[in-house]
Amino acid sequence: MDQGVCWMDGRIQPLKEATVPVLDHGLLYGDGVFEGIRFYFGRPFMLRAHLDRLRRSARAIALDLPWDHAALSDIVARVIEAFGAPEGYIRLIVTRGEGPLGIDPSSCRRPRLIVIAGRLEMVGHAARAEGVRLVTAATRRLPPDGLDPRIKSLNYLNHILARLEANRAGADEAVLLNAQGRVAEGTADNLFIARDGRLLTPPVIDGALPGITRALILRLAGEQGIPTEELSLAPYDLHTADECFLSGTGAELVPVREIDGRALPACPGPLYRRCAEAFTQHIERHCREEPA
Repeated sequence: MDQGVCWMDGRIQPLKEATVPVLDHGLLYGDGVFEGIRFYFGRPFMLRAHLDRLRRSARAIALDLPWDHAALSDIVARVIEAFGAPEGYIRLIVTRGEGPLGIDPSSCRRPRLIVIAGRLEMVGHAARAEGVRLVTAATRRLPPDGLDPRIKSLNYLNHILARLEANRAGADEAVLLNAQGRVAEGTADNLFIARDGRLLTPPVIDGALPGITRALILRLAGEQGIPTEELSLAPYDLHTADECFLSGTGAELVPVREIDGRALPACPGPLYRRCAEAFTQHIERHCREEPA
């Protein structure tokens, strides 16, 4: 089904027919967690890591998941099969469920699971080839003592506000800083820069989501002998970088050509090319060649 399919309440249906009750607390209050998962060659990519992070996010907000990994994996496989295309994107959502008006979570009797399969193209082919433009947003990343960045919750409003800034500036993506002015991440992706042959990325403590693709790129780069480091970065470091790229499940890997009106020396740069090639080869090995 090219328009997408959705598993909810035990059945799969076309995405355009799926509805959520208006008293679901995920809709009313953003009370829930989610994961985005790519699938290639009909197989979900790094599913175990995504399900592990989903469970940690749920525990962090005291949301009990009545589905174990095996049940969730089976549902994901069924949704991919129903979608019918070899590649696509899964959005796995768990809300607190339905309850009366009012924020008290104890009023919700059972969580609701929603699994969507569809197409997601965050960056067009031309932009991916030429590189994207970034701006530093005035909107700041929420601090850990407010909403810990390690929780993938349904509340993305501050990222949306930052993305609106990028839209108004005619840029492709925004960079969020934390309250101390250090680089955290993009609105929907992690960020890497290259400097003097080293690959640098902001640490989680500065507000970066511990991205699954981010962790994979750090590992693949290390296997190729590229020095890597999680290091606090300021806008100065972005402006003076040799190259820059974004990473994420939805974005995959995207080179950056300009930050705050400053063109970068290389786009796509040599470290990006090496990482992108290793990433593609990893997908081939783990989705095409190995059993699910």
